Amino acid sequence: MAAVRDAHTQLMDDFSKMASDAQSLLSAMASVPGDKVAALRGQVEEVRATALQKVRELQGMARDRAQAADAYVHENPWPLIGAAAVVGFVLGIAVSRD
Repeated sequence: MAAVRDAHTQLMDDFSKMASDAQSLLSAMASVPGDKVAALRGQVEEVRATALQKVRELQGMARDRAQAADAYVHENPWPLIGAAAVVGFVLGIAVSRD
């Protein structure tokens, strides 16, 4: 679970840096005149907004799935304990055969 949390933290840090860089790019482009630059600025802003929306959606989905998994484990612990015991037993036999 800690590895997932670390990966999530790293992903969010990377995305925050990307969003910050995009905002810096937009700010730098604001002072440059021209129709092509204005069109490019609009495209960058649109992509940035879409990316932010997708990240929010993914965060919501991940949160919902984590809560569902947590609820399932708390409501049905014995099947999972049994499955873990069987896997451990099979691995123990496989390792001890050497």
